Amino acid sequence: MLAIARGAYDEIVHRGYEGGEEEVCGVLAGKHGEESRVSDVFAVENVAEAPRIRYAMDPEALLATIDRVEADGMEVVGFYHSHPTGPPHPSETDAERATWPGYSYAICALDGYPYLGSWRWRGDEFERETVVVEA
Repeated sequence: MLAIARGAYDEIVHRGYEGGEEEVCGVLAGKHGEESRVSDVFAVENVAEAPRIRYAMDPEALLATIDRVEADGMEVVGFYHSHPTGPPHPSETDAERATWPGYSYAICALDGYPYLGSWRWRGDEFERETVVVEA
């Protein structure tokens, strides 16, 4: 399960809309576990060659963000990115590039009403998890 604070959820959706036709991405932060809790999100620049259909986090910015998360007393819970035109689930490329087993990969699909789903990377496949938005 992934519990996400309302403010963090709203930030992901707003950033997705601000990104327009390009995917946005970042880090989910809070308390990591089988029932993870996201209290904060941190945007990381998408440096993919084709940002309309891919995301790639700037490696230096990602490391700096992880350091900041830990310095603030939180844990990395996982990562998020948007799919401006869908689909509302991980793509084949998302699975090929996933590298953090046991962590959440949230996707915000914006092709209609915003939808935020999350999947745990199990090392060889994604497993869908329940998302709960908390006040």
